[in-house]
Amino acid sequence: MAAAAYKMISIPEAQDIVLSHTRPLGAVTVGLAGALGRVLAEEVRAPDSLPPFPASIKDGYAVVAADGVGEFPVVGESRAGHLDQLPVAPGSVAYITTGRGAPVPPGADAVVQVEDTEKLPDGEGSQRRVRICKAAKAGQDIRPVGSDITEGDTVLQAGERVGVAEMGILATVGAVSLKVHATPRVAVLSTGDEVVDPSTAPLGPGQIRDANRAMLLAAAAKAGAEVVDMGVARDTEGHLEGCLAAAIEQRVDVLITSGGVSMGDRDLIKPLLAREGTIHFGRVRMKPGKPLTFATLTLPQQGGRQMLVFGLPGNPVSSFVCFHLVVLPALRKMGGWAEPQLRRVAARLAVDIKLDPERPEYHRCTLQWGPPPLGSTPALKAALWAVSTGNQISSRLLSARSANALLEIPCASGVIKAGSLVSALLIDDLGGMPVPPGGVPVTPGF
Repeated sequence: MAAAAYKMISIPEAQDIVLSHTRPLGAVTVGLAGALGRVLAEEVRAPDSLPPFPASIKDGYAVVAADGVGEFPVVGESRAGHLDQLPVAPGSVAYITTGRGAPVPPGADAVVQVEDTEKLPDGEGSQRRVRICKAAKAGQDIRPVGSDITEGDTVLQAGERVGVAEMGILATVGAVSLKVHATPRVAVLSTGDEVVDPSTAPLGPGQIRDANRAMLLAAAAKAGAEVVDMGVARDTEGHLEGCLAAAIEQRVDVLITSGGVSMGDRDLIKPLLAREGTIHFGRVRMKPGKPLTFATLTLPQQGGRQMLVFGLPGNPVSSFVCFHLVVLPALRKMGGWAEPQLRRVAARLAVDIKLDPERPEYHRCTLQWGPPPLGSTPALKAALWAVSTGNQISSRLLSARSANALLEIPCASGVIKAGSLVSALLIDDLGGMPVPPGGVPVTPGF
């Protein structure tokens, strides 16, 4: 089928088609060290309570609250990981530390912080003594058994993604063997006789260094995938067929190609995919990235499993944008994400943006919080501002540098004025966004 014969669809339609053909991968067992970034395939329950004993919140003295203030002998001490066996009887106290919470000795029912005590000279027989200067209430500065986690509690649900805090929770409950969703195995293949290895120097006539392969391998790896570098396919049917066969032999779940999906006589990806599988779309109404192609291959020689193939345009920015809009949600769904779509926020334009009357645009920008950036015209208060990354031509990869969002600019004539509120799809962590001059004011009184 000629490229022009494919129906032009919208990005939301393309995303729905891709996700409808994407299945979460099965569960695998990993150790605790391998759980970061993975999605849990089953809930995690606590085998015991935390704390497993009444624990001190403060450094100070374990006391009998009814004793009130006065001078008392120090009959023992309790430190994290160590407890003297002497009980605290009325009229006595025990020194106690906090750390992660030292156990409160038997008989004591409160803790008085060290700031509310006064150390006294030793008494007869070198008996340590202390003055309690402030009376305590029963239960003061003590964490009861199970106050943080109760035995049998579900501490993490199936479907939750394991982050840094979740790693600590898993370690706390002794979950060192975990069922998680498998992550996809992704192959990346560049195409084109003009494409050469990044190490090539000097460049020959008509040659360009392969930016797409390095970028897409990095993007897939950042998404948690296991990546396979398939190199560069030449513009011949035989070599391209061999590369596809090699990817199948590697048992990858996803093949991402770049280049070869437009309308030239050497754009061979679409004809190959039409012969070997089913093409679900071959043109998308978007800027950049119109030739974006998606196909599925059913592989009877491998038990009938399915492989997804994404044919991305050869222009680097088009590949970058198409990966985030269409490929990334599929990788997330394979890895067990319940909501794999890109997250959307609202931001104000720092400058005017010209509209395209033919296609909606996914405009690269850097989101930053603060007063209007220098050079912007609106006199508005602090807000989340969308700062364009400059010239948006699809060959200029510099427009993706520092971009943390894609602005959704509608298909229309005219201009969206600076200060207008627009939607933005997050493609990177906002924790690295630029800091405005003078920083962001803190909460009054903080």
